[in-house]
Amino acid sequence: MPGVITVSESSWIAPFTGLSPRQFGKLVTLPRREGADAVCKGRPWGLPLEDRALLAAAYWRTNLTMRQIAPLFGISKSAAHRIINHLGPMLALQPRKWFAKDTVLIVDGTLVPTRDHAIAAQSKNYRYSTNHHVVIDADTRLVVVIGQPLPGNRNDCKAWEGSGAKAAVGKTTTIADGGYPGTGLVMPHRHRQGEDLPGWKEAHNTSHRQVRARVEHVFARMKTWKILRDCRLKGDGVHHAMSGIARLHNLALTG
Repeated sequence: MPGVITVSESSWIAPFTGLSPRQFGKLVTLPRREGADAVCKGRPWGLPLEDRALLAAAYWRTNLTMRQIAPLFGISKSAAHRIINHLGPMLALQPRKWFAKDTVLIVDGTLVPTRDHAIAAQSKNYRYSTNHHVVIDADTRLVVVIGQPLPGNRNDCKAWEGSGAKAAVGKTTTIADGGYPGTGLVMPHRHRQGEDLPGWKEAHNTSHRQVRARVEHVFARMKTWKILRDCRLKGDGVHHAMSGIARLHNLALTG
């Protein structure tokens, strides 16, 4: 059965990836280098690599079920499931391993409703969620680190270290909100009960809020991908989806 959506019709690329055809070509480069397009023993893939990458992106973008998205590409739902499991880790963002001395980062955690209760927990949104720590470059707004998902009821201080984000950042100057006391991160000045902050501290807090808001803008853009509103993937699937969407976000920014 022929599929409806295909890369050969370039008009399908932007709606499902947020990328231009040239940027989409860059997205496919990494899995091709890792051998995703190599001829192996066993049953061959029913779709070329470009269409498989588009399928994975379309699944993240729309959060359709396998039964719904598979006919759009002319394959079975089990084949669609195998493609997403195979390509997800290859499309994922690789954490940056080196930072310049003057780099300033911003970190914050966000909750992703996740149906796999083995890795999720009830959180402040009253849903089973996973907590994902995301680190961005304050200057370029590019995502540089995606921490491992933790249960959504974890405190941000513990999740900062437990997700691996702290180790990935090292000693690089990092801005955070007021929920990270004792971590060494740059936080706003706190009000003491019954006392007003001096003017210079209020000015610092205003500047801090304006800069830290950039990570909230990144979350807003990433969550236009509907899988981050109700993830049905199990195990590492939610981490691969979050990391893959971060890579798509970076490609869209860098052009």
